[in-house]
Amino acid sequence: MSRRARLLILSTLLAGMGLTARAKASSANDWITPAEASHFRSTPNYADTLAYLQRLQQAAPGVIHLQTFGTTPEGRPMVAVIASSEGSFDPVAARKAGKPVVLVQAGIHPGEIEGKDAGLILLRDIAITHNYPHLLDHLVLVYIPVFNVDGHENSTPYNRINQNGPASMGFRAQSQYLNLNRDYIKADTPEMLAWLKLWQAWLPDFLIDVHTTDGADYQYDLTWYSEDPHKLDPAVSAWQHDAIVDHAIPAYEKRGHLASIYLEFKDGRDPRKGIENFGSGPRFSTGYAALQNRPALLIETHMLKSYQTRVQATVDLVELVLEQVNQHSATLLAATAKADANVIARAHDAQASVPITFKADPQSMPFTLKGYAFTLTHSDISDSDWIRYDPSKPKTYAIENWNGLLPELSITPPAAYAIPAQWTAMIDKLDAHGIRYRRLDYAVTIHAEGYRLDRPKWSNQPFEGHLMLRDFALNTVARDVTLPAGSVIVPMDQRAANVAINLLEPQAPDSLLQWGFLNAIFEQKEYGEPRVLEKLAREMLVKDPALKTEFDKKLQDDPAFAADANARLSFFYERSPWYAVQHVGTYPVLRLNGAQALELTTSAH
Repeated sequence: MSRRARLLILSTLLAGMGLTARAKASSANDWITPAEASHFRSTPNYADTLAYLQRLQQAAPGVIHLQTFGTTPEGRPMVAVIASSEGSFDPVAARKAGKPVVLVQAGIHPGEIEGKDAGLILLRDIAITHNYPHLLDHLVLVYIPVFNVDGHENSTPYNRINQNGPASMGFRAQSQYLNLNRDYIKADTPEMLAWLKLWQAWLPDFLIDVHTTDGADYQYDLTWYSEDPHKLDPAVSAWQHDAIVDHAIPAYEKRGHLASIYLEFKDGRDPRKGIENFGSGPRFSTGYAALQNRPALLIETHMLKSYQTRVQATVDLVELVLEQVNQHSATLLAATAKADANVIARAHDAQASVPITFKADPQSMPFTLKGYAFTLTHSDISDSDWIRYDPSKPKTYAIENWNGLLPELSITPPAAYAIPAQWTAMIDKLDAHGIRYRRLDYAVTIHAEGYRLDRPKWSNQPFEGHLMLRDFALNTVARDVTLPAGSVIVPMDQRAANVAINLLEPQAPDSLLQWGFLNAIFEQKEYGEPRVLEKLAREMLVKDPALKTEFDKKLQDDPAFAADANARLSFFYERSPWYAVQHVGTYPVLRLNGAQALELTTSAH
């Protein structure tokens, strides 16, 4: 070949390369996200967010698929994005392909919206620019760009006084003024009911929930939280620790970020007093995932870092966690399958013990806090200490970490629970969580274990729309109960048994009882006239000398009781059959043993 011919070929190749480079540059510019286009000064509204995602779907239909999974109280669609390397856009296809499902959600608190803009960038880099060509080889990603859509659209510059941008941000609660991140187990909101159906359909193997923290100032651009090992199956806990602590976080810091475990300071006015566990439970995302036998990661970007820094921090950590799932998909699937199997098998262990409350481990661990210098001065306005940080002076503090938890109250699960048909609100919650049960098609009378609850005390103001029960005395009692047709039997040999236990055991902190769904059981409906009770008291005292001793002692020990005429008469009425038939304080749910559960479940409809 002549030199001229070779030069002509080389010139043509170089020209082609230039055209390709220009085309790629043009393509990249076409796919700048709205937040990037504003240099991260703003975040797009919901319509623009969905428009960008719809463009992604049109450009990469074999990778990106949008699914509407619910409708908000104000009528807006709730959208999830399914990302898959081979078009596994439904749960059956994902399971058939042997791929774990990762659910990433953003905007449950829409003022904390980094996860939405990070998700747009990450999906673009997966589907269009192919920055991560193999990230979806062994997983399916389900991504919710905005969980609380109505709150997202209630946007102003004034929703989060503690936060450094974007220019306008959404409101923490949804349109019914409820906090979705307190609603997982009580499931009051339409949004959560829709999410639970999505969860049950996909049954994710890993959950990532993206937030922005409030609180102290420090050097970290991101903090993170995962549930304590005591709340998880050992296999799940081990996988979670390896993926997050041993691999994802070190890789994240190699990219130039600083990360810390979640920083819940014992005293917000003095970080030197140490950190403690923030008290996650089933009302929160990671706590609910733990009941479902799944690992989860809570991401909390730091509110005082720039919005660009927070978004990029989220992109990097989510991508690195997905990388761990992709590389270790088989072991993750094995861990979640083993956890499910262990919960099912536990139903046949009469000695099984399930913790339902937890306490702080009294043994602290040393912790190095990468913070800033600060001053504490007395405020004549609040008459308290005022902390002021100096971000120009990074400073390291040696403090104590009390994050560890230990089981406190544990219960032995029954073989099954029985809920009488009339308690429809409780049965509706079982349906919301996909808990399996069988209905009786006939009435049956059984002698079974239950609870009697006395001395209830409620909160003095509502929380998330409920007047919560804060304290009560609990006694285990056996009683004869007629379960009407339509009553449900809830067996514990199911993978969601821990959810049922936390709904139905009275002492569980997020039980339906404690959320106030059963307040009526404490209400007395019939009363005795004082003139009648005077006569009843005298008759009872004659028949029962021990009762007179008890009455005299209470008069002596309790001056308030002694001074209250109605209380003195109620003492006798509450010990009479006229009061007993009202079943005040009788918890309606029964605990069935193995023989009872077998008999009722095999004969149920």
